[in-house]
Amino acid sequence: MGMLRAILHEIVGLFVDDEALALALLLWCAAIGAAVLLLPGLPVPLAAALLLAGCLAILLGTVARAARRRR
Repeated sequence: MGMLRAILHEIVGLFVDDEALALALLLWCAAIGAAVLLLPGLPVPLAAALLLAGCLAILLGTVARAARRRR
């Protein structure tokens, strides 16, 4: 069982290097998706811009945090 868990951990590690980044991006995408469903008057270009801006902000925050840890 331990070997199976180690293999699964390695497979997940191939796709998810930074768990906080992955979780934040998933939550942001879910929030924008919920906003699009709950607010039918929300223009699609605005939702797309919010999605892009949020993803970029999350990425920049993660990079800044990693850079501070390396100092």
